[in-house]
Amino acid sequence: MGSKYEHLNREELLRLLEARDQRDATRFGLVWEANEIERDKALNNDFVTLDLVDGLSVGNAPWRNLVIEADNYDALRYLKMAFTGQVKCILIDPPYNTGNNDFIYNDQFVSKEDSWRHSTWLEFMYRRLSLARDLLSQDGVLFIHIGEEEMTRLGCLMDKIMPGRKVGTFVWRTRSGSNDSKHYFASLDHEYILCYANPDFSFAGNTKGLKDYDNPDSDPRGPWVSGDLTKAHSMRERANGYYSIQNPKSEIWYPCNPERVWAFASESRVEPGQKLRSKPMEQLIRDDKILWPEEPDPAFYKSLKELKQAVGEGTAPKNLRLELPDLDFWVGKKIGRNMPRYRKHKSELKRLEKPISTWIIPASTKKSDLDDLFAEQPDSTFLKTGYTSDGTSLLREMLGNSDFPFPKPLELIQSLIAQATSGNDLVLDFFGGSGTTAHAVLAQNAEDDGDRRFILVSTTEATADDPNKNVCRDITQKRLAKAINGYSYPTKKGLKEIPGLGGDFAYLRTHRIPAGNLLEVEHAQIWITLQLAHLDTFTAYEEKAFLWAGDEESAICYVPRFRGDLAAALRRQVKKSASVAFYSWQPDTLRQHVRDSHVSHFSVSDTLTRRFGLSLTLSPA
Repeated sequence: MGSKYEHLNREELLRLLEARDQRDATRFGLVWEANEIERDKALNNDFVTLDLVDGLSVGNAPWRNLVIEADNYDALRYLKMAFTGQVKCILIDPPYNTGNNDFIYNDQFVSKEDSWRHSTWLEFMYRRLSLARDLLSQDGVLFIHIGEEEMTRLGCLMDKIMPGRKVGTFVWRTRSGSNDSKHYFASLDHEYILCYANPDFSFAGNTKGLKDYDNPDSDPRGPWVSGDLTKAHSMRERANGYYSIQNPKSEIWYPCNPERVWAFASESRVEPGQKLRSKPMEQLIRDDKILWPEEPDPAFYKSLKELKQAVGEGTAPKNLRLELPDLDFWVGKKIGRNMPRYRKHKSELKRLEKPISTWIIPASTKKSDLDDLFAEQPDSTFLKTGYTSDGTSLLREMLGNSDFPFPKPLELIQSLIAQATSGNDLVLDFFGGSGTTAHAVLAQNAEDDGDRRFILVSTTEATADDPNKNVCRDITQKRLAKAINGYSYPTKKGLKEIPGLGGDFAYLRTHRIPAGNLLEVEHAQIWITLQLAHLDTFTAYEEKAFLWAGDEESAICYVPRFRGDLAAALRRQVKKSASVAFYSWQPDTLRQHVRDSHVSHFSVSDTLTRRFGLSLTLSPA
């Protein structure tokens, strides 16, 4: 039976098989063998704290951004204490599980020969994505980069984690050349970005070109533009959209194009109880929303024979065909030779932006090709990106090496951040790698004067064979420090200086504490947690009788050890803010000395265990 089952007796094996058969017979969707793989070492019941590494932090406190060196499962468990429901954008580039030394699990690379490779990867991702989902705000969005190997399985997994929340799949080209992949003589040049979002999310889009809106006839409804009155469906596909219309002033009739019917319904075709999404054609005519063409020579036929002859000779209006079922309708009527159009007012626009396309185009695309793309999809906005080689080149310029393989191009990540965030939105990447996401946040802030914040989690990627490896310290930290402060790199013409983008980050490491030893948590670790839970910034811990942070509206105060002689100073301090949250190990004692109505008292131990464990709602101790 194999080593995985040698410890089971006959009855236990039968129960395992029966449970598996029952599960597979009744469950629709993605199934993986979570019980058969070695448990992720990151999954434990320890309490997680953060330690500040001041020497690797950049900029002066208070810091707004975080770089966390950690196993990302530990980091996510910690972040859930402080940031549940607060992250606007999560953007991750997880291991693709190719089997080519790209996926580290329990300090070992997972190879192609591993029988449980896909199940291991799914369980690894499921644990982390389940935590990440709860960090998203009500208008939050999650982007996940993925390749061909796990794309379909990841989609099924995300449908399980965020059912009904799929926005779409972005596709981008990773390289300009081609290469036969897997001996099928097919070049796999594209990768994917799965996008899932909460109900209130929307992309920013791009501002529509409104220069064509004008008001040459002083229409009291404001500027307008001439729009198409038809849609791309034939009379066979949309029979209700095939009907004739008449200009009430000139009494000229207009036949419908049998290959492109009217875009609006007719009152004569509306069934009882049917609801229309827009006004019917007759109402548009009454509202003077139709642009009738000039008709110096309208057609007129006295008989069906005369009409058929004109159609056969090609002199009849182009929308009249011999095979039309209503051809005899047009006998004895003035018939227009041109097509009416729609008077589309600027005030009717639901949004002034175009939606973005999920087809991401290379930044090197020629303008002539772009014109063709926009002609095909005039109402869409295409994001642009460089190739993977551009990400590699940028990292080489910044660090002088190519030690991190296949970083995403900065332009790609920045485009997504620009579309998904604004203001002081919080962006999280818990597969931080070389730091592209944080770099993109800094770059976008510099471009649009934004105030976005980032949390980046990057692991060491150390293995049993390479225990001293530390990607977060040696690549991520160095890259972001240079992005903030500026850097130079050699070219044929000499050193090229790249100015800094500005910004800051605190460099932190996770620290596990056994669940039963909560009293081992240090004051500095508590102070970091309290600030992150309440404020947008944090400062380092200092040895003081009490620590205070906040403003005139709200503040927090941490009292490591209460003494009676502190009472007077604390009573004076609380007058500086309209609302104060006190945290201490002796809340009942402290409450007797500071009883102001705008002050709340909380137990440190209860707060930490409640936020980290079952409840994330802070309540007075």
